[in-house]
Amino acid sequence: MSAAPATLPRWVDLALLPLLNLALALAITALLMLATGNDPIVALTALAVGSLGSADAIGYTLYYATNMAFTGLAVAVAFQGGLFNIGAEGQATMAGLGVALVALNLEALPAALLVPMAMLGGAGLGAGCAAIPGWLQARRGSHIVITTIMFNFLAASLLVYLVVNVLIAPGSMSPETRRFAAAADLPLLSSLGLPSSAPVNLALLLALLAAAAVWLLVWRTPWGYGLRVMGQSTEVARYAGIDQERTTILVMALSGALASGVAVNELLGAQHRLLLGFTGGYGFTGIAVALMGHNHPAGVLLAALLFGALTQGGAELAFEVPDVPSEIVVLIQGLVILFAGALGNMLRPALLRVMGRAGR
Repeated sequence: MSAAPATLPRWVDLALLPLLNLALALAITALLMLATGNDPIVALTALAVGSLGSADAIGYTLYYATNMAFTGLAVAVAFQGGLFNIGAEGQATMAGLGVALVALNLEALPAALLVPMAMLGGAGLGAGCAAIPGWLQARRGSHIVITTIMFNFLAASLLVYLVVNVLIAPGSMSPETRRFAAAADLPLLSSLGLPSSAPVNLALLLALLAAAAVWLLVWRTPWGYGLRVMGQSTEVARYAGIDQERTTILVMALSGALASGVAVNELLGAQHRLLLGFTGGYGFTGIAVALMGHNHPAGVLLAALLFGALTQGGAELAFEVPDVPSEIVVLIQGLVILFAGALGNMLRPALLRVMGRAGR
């Protein structure tokens, strides 16, 4: 008789367990719908069809998922070094300012130069907004959670002041800049053959490339190995001679640069101008995406797709089934975060017992 396994197979840990947690969250949601007099089958079907039932629905799901992939990667890469970056929202906000400043002031450039330079401008300000809290923790002992939270407020306040008082389009009553030059527009995937009118654009491919680059950097380079050692034990990292101060500043800068993908997707791919609130809370959703994805790029992409589907499906649910409260979608997201994050290991002992019996 073989003993029960001490650990789960990797495919169970990375695929089956999250799926079971998701199913449990949906089951509890269904029970709550029944308790409030709503038909859970109708509501959940509308949610699924609204997110994946047509080319347009899939396009919007991918559009929302792109933002969440960037912020999820931003949070995940910092967490690999033991740093809990709560500031992706503010970093994306500052990145939007960088994108806009380049797009508005260098609009005479051709698209082949203007788009990359706008992206670099956004990445630079996003990286700077994250590197300062990294420096404060590394050199002054300030806690990264506190400083990144405060930088969210600083970035939002700065953007409000600049857009309302400096960058606002002449004669506009809305707090937004004038439209960027057409050369700054990212190509929509519909122009490349995707049969959808959704604003999903080339930033989706950039998010996939960013995930691959993060995987290579963190799991296939000496620097990435040192980062993960630091995230596991600062004492071991110190013994191994890893420069933790430098690593902290660099990984936070990388985290902020990744968060700038939200500005690229929203401003260059969809809005084509800088406006208030373009980040839409994606920086905070990215925390849940990173936790559900186990801070691994592949997991982050899958979690971003799930949350993108919930966002798009929720909008369709509110339209198709108006009797269902709009808060249901927030409830589902909260339950997914609860069971995939805080209670992510609740089903692990049962799976260990089942796998142990199956191995006898």
